[in-house]
Order: sequence, then C-alpha cells, then structure tokens
Amino acid sequence: MKFNSKVIHAGQAPEETSGAVMPPIFQTSTYAQQAPDMHKGYDYARVGNPTRTALEQLIAGIEEADACAAFASGCAAMDALMKMLRPGNHVVASNDLYGGTYRLFTQVFAPFGIEYSFVDMTRTENVEAALRPETKMLWIETPTNPLLNIVDIRALTELAKSRGILTVVDNTFASPYLQQPLLLGADAVLHSTTKYLGGHSDVIGGAVATSHQDILENLRFQVKSTGAVPGPMDCYLTLRGIKTLAVRVERSCENAREVARYLRNHPLVKSVRYPGFEQHPGHEVAKSQMKDFGGMVSFTLKQDDIPSAHTFMQHTKLFTLAESLGGVESLISHPASMTHGSIPADVRHKAGLNDSLIRLSCGIEDAGDLLEDLETAFRALG
Repeated sequence: MKFNSKVIHAGQAPEETSGAVMPPIFQTSTYAQQAPDMHKGYDYARVGNPTRTALEQLIAGIEEADACAAFASGCAAMDALMKMLRPGNHVVASNDLYGGTYRLFTQVFAPFGIEYSFVDMTRTENVEAALRPETKMLWIETPTNPLLNIVDIRALTELAKSRGILTVVDNTFASPYLQQPLLLGADAVLHSTTKYLGGHSDVIGGAVATSHQDILENLRFQVKSTGAVPGPMDCYLTLRGIKTLAVRVERSCENAREVARYLRNHPLVKSVRYPGFEQHPGHEVAKSQMKDFGGMVSFTLKQDDIPSAHTFMQHTKLFTLAESLGGVESLISHPASMTHGSIPADVRHKAGLNDSLIRLSCGIEDAGDLLEDLETAFRALG
C-alpha cells in the first residue's frame, strides 16, 4: 500500500458494532468486565482506549513500525523514552534541537544522574568522538530546530548499532510523509503529533513508533504508570488530521520553496536556511533520506539585530506570530525568545542560533499571498 493510501487505511477498519467509517470517540473512563480480569481488551482508560488504539495503529502504519504508543504531548513521549535510562547512562544529542528537549534533558533528567553531550551531529566523527562506554542512546533531530541542519540517519544508526546504542529520531519537522527513520535504521521514532500529524493547531499530542518489543513494553508501562495519556477527543482530532497529511505537507513544501527563493533574493535578507538549496551543506543527505525538503524556512535580516527581527515579525498578517509549526496556517516565530528561550544564550550562540534568527512554518495558503505578506513586513523596516 502506498503512503497516500496508508494515511487513510493503515490499521483502520469500520467500527464493528455500527459500521462507522471513522473511529468513534470512546468517551469512557472504565469498561465493564464479564469477570475479574475477563474483558474485551480494555479495563481502564488510562491503560487503553479504542480511539487511542486506532491512532496508534495508524501512526505505526505510516512509520513502517510494528506498534506505536501515544502520549498526551511530545514532551510526555520524550519523558517516557528518557525513563528507559538509569543514573550514569549517557546520551549524545544534537547541539541544535528543540528548546523543550534541551530543557527536559538538562533540567529534569540531568539532576537524576543522566549525562548528556550536545554535539554537531552533521559530522559523524563528532558523534563518534563523544561516545563513551556508558553511552546508551543517540538522540537525533533532522531537520533540526530551528537551524534546519540535516543529520545522516543511516550513518549514525550504523555507528550506534556497532556499539549497541539505541537510536531515537525526532521526526516532527519532517513528518512520516517526507522521512521514515525506522527504514533508515533507527530503533524508535518520536513525534509531537501537535505539529504536522494533527496539522490544524487544535490538539496537543505525542507518539513513539517502534518495531522493538522491549521498547514498546517499556513505553506502555510508562503510559500505565505515569498516566501521560491523550484523551479520546485528542486522539480523534489527530486521526482526522493525519488523513490529509500527504496533501497538506506537499502544499507546505511547495510554499516553503517559493518563500525560500524569495527570501534568498531579497536585498534586506542576510542569510536563508533551507535544505532544498543546493548550497545547503546537508542538501545531498536530505535528498537521500527525504521525499522533499519540508515546510520550514529560517533566515536572518541584514539588520542582524533583535529589534529589527521583532519589527519584521510584528508586521505580518498571514504569518501569525506564534509558537509551534506544521499547521495549515503559516506561522512566524523568534526562536531565541520563544521556542528556544530555555536554552542559555551562550549555548545557542555556540550552535549557530543567532538572537535575530526568524523561523517560518509555511502553511497551505496561496504562495503569492504569503510573499506579499512578507514584503509588507520588509517595507516596515524602512
């Protein structure tokens, strides 16, 4: 089955009792049992819910995984993965990654004895040099947030397998439509389903897909024990969003190409980060592991200062100034003060994240309208 069919049909079937084509919202906290521990597959809604099961089966199908565990948020999914580790274990992660991930690692788990090294993962030798005997996990983001660096998933998973190290890929920026890390060698793939999977900026969620039974059992234990579960309505909305994932991401990619070209040729722009440009250092790797180059674009102005960036962002209308990404509407954000504000300035600067960097999530509006909106903001700079 091809991808465009999988997003509609993978793991899905009409509901047995009514024939409903779309999985119903099972709004219940508990389930009747015929006898103690004798039930129809569900006993308590924290442990499982039929609407959540439908979502998990769909995400597993489009990520080419055996199974999936859904969570209340992307951060909850990351939290569950980190709880597979023990004090003294070591993780190698990208030095350019989502600010919430950095905060979770350094402020929540580091005090419990989990150690982290943040390196430039675009060079495999940097990762290899950071490995230790106690390294248990590689945490990969690609494309990275917000610099849009590209990490070679095949190369790093091969390195990890040779050392018996678990590899996790945060696939939020790419979505399963553009990139399938498990087919490239990863052990687990993570999503903030809030973003491209949900796609309509109306629901929070997370998920981890894997074909490793031990990982899955650990994640399901975390779901049962810590309770960071998505509600049935959240699962329903995410299910509905995934149905249009392919067409939405295609349009976002088309718009991002137009926006990136426009920005590259604008006299008030200093630099543009977009993996679709041949000059991008990760362009060839992106071509080899992605179907397209994504709907995200980052750039800096020639007036490379925060006041200019703030002025620009306050004068767009179609590009809404807001956190998040991957929705049908275009968004504009300032990573240094918004999504990555929890990362210390010196750490951000060392990774190349300038205070004036602007990040765009291109939605599915008309490309001409988006370019006109950006031009209006440029005129505000004087």
